[in-house]
Amino acid sequence: MHSFNSQSHPYPTTRNATYASNGMVATSQPLAAQAGLDILKKGGNAIDAAIATAACLTVVEPTSNGIGGDAFALVWVKGELHGLNSSGRSPKSISIDAVKEAGHDEIPKYGFTPVTVPGAPGAWAELSERFGKLPLTEVLQPAIHYATEGYPLSPTLSKFWNKAYEGFKTNLQDDVFRHWFETFAPKGRAPKVGEIWSSQGHAETLRSIAETNGESFYRGELAEKIADFSKENGGYLTAEDLAEHKAEWVKPIKVNYRGYDVWEIPPNGQGIVALQALNILKGFEFPEKESVETYHKQIEALKLAFSDGHEHVTEEDKMKVTSDELLSNEYGELRRNLISDEALLPEAGEPSLSGTVYLATADNEGNMVSFIQSNYMGFGSGLVVPGTGIALQNRGHNFSMDSSHVNALKGGKKTYHTIIPGFLTKGHQAVGPFGVMGGFMQPQGHVQVIMNTIDFGLNPQAALDAPRWQWQKDKTVEVENRFPHHIAQELADKGHDLKIALEPNSFGRGEIIWRDPETGVLVGGTESRTDGSVAAW
Repeated sequence: MHSFNSQSHPYPTTRNATYASNGMVATSQPLAAQAGLDILKKGGNAIDAAIATAACLTVVEPTSNGIGGDAFALVWVKGELHGLNSSGRSPKSISIDAVKEAGHDEIPKYGFTPVTVPGAPGAWAELSERFGKLPLTEVLQPAIHYATEGYPLSPTLSKFWNKAYEGFKTNLQDDVFRHWFETFAPKGRAPKVGEIWSSQGHAETLRSIAETNGESFYRGELAEKIADFSKENGGYLTAEDLAEHKAEWVKPIKVNYRGYDVWEIPPNGQGIVALQALNILKGFEFPEKESVETYHKQIEALKLAFSDGHEHVTEEDKMKVTSDELLSNEYGELRRNLISDEALLPEAGEPSLSGTVYLATADNEGNMVSFIQSNYMGFGSGLVVPGTGIALQNRGHNFSMDSSHVNALKGGKKTYHTIIPGFLTKGHQAVGPFGVMGGFMQPQGHVQVIMNTIDFGLNPQAALDAPRWQWQKDKTVEVENRFPHHIAQELADKGHDLKIALEPNSFGRGEIIWRDPETGVLVGGTESRTDGSVAAW
């Protein structure tokens, strides 16, 4: 009997960019990309396709996001870019003192303490209401179908599912976590590659969200179930917290990089870190990509940008400096002048890993969406609301327990947020959506793929496939094992503490769609480090 399920890759492979003219969806899971394409073919637009793909990802990639997570979007419609921030606030009743009284010196990763109000369903409803063409009942149908009928696990999905299960089995012994195991390990283990998994709880929840345009989640039967589960287990989250959630339309922020405008969502997101780094880097010339000087300057600029991000970024109206100040040419030059031939030691927090999904969509009307959704760390808090499939996020773990820090934990506050959708324009025309998920790797990934595109002329697939590096803390930089070894050695000679990673898991997962303004032809790239797929027609 032949085994067709081997996950080894003994041969290097090359993937070509995908071209199409009617519509395109790029994301980390083939079934979700196809779901978005199905909606485009039914007459939906890029916004409908993004919602369909996002909802589907909560079912077909629950290791990285869920119905109980947050979402952000950049939406290009009729020549204008709109930003949507649907991150949830901390429960009103939580505080640093309350967490300390409960016996915690820092915010735990699991249980109710790190749970914040989920924003993802609110994002779907808001996007649908403002820009969608089809009703949510139709747009969420593919996700409902896969939840009801089940689907076979893809390779990367299976790997992370099993990793989460093994960790949870050891760490989550309390009865409150039982519902996670009932939902995601129904056979007493993680499902395997090619094995069918389904969740009737997911299906019923998605159907309820679709039929009520998200109302049931915040002010109806689902809100009641979430609040009751919290109350029964001493959680801080209440029905009032849920009822007050509103996805916010925000004005995107940008820097001009070599004639292109690179756009991000403003704080509380960390997109400003990527923009700050590009603002520093635009003062240098980069004649070639594979050069120690190129990598050294990129790493140093990111370190400086991160040290500012960790120091200053929180909910925008609670910041002590403005985005404009951080992105000014004067400040960019000031920071640029700190870069020398030697690796510097920045003052910054230590980046950590997370699970997130990113997707990009485009249609034949010129609409384009950059969308990101996350439970923060993998499956999130380890809590699943009984019978609903709603895995609650642990985003509150990002708050600081230092009361003097700008991102200090408070009730009803939005924390520093790692998930960031990106968008590129030139003049008054859209080039397209891009993103790289992966915790604090995200701004680093944004800088690398944008420079691969603009400075080095790589197509979307090559821009994503290029070996990546990741600054971790102090002078420590991790590089992929495909990274040129002679350059790694030269970086070490400049004082960088170089580590070569055997696995590509921590270097983020990206998607790109660019549009030719003359012809309307779309070209897409997807992530080769995961089960990535571009669906197009």
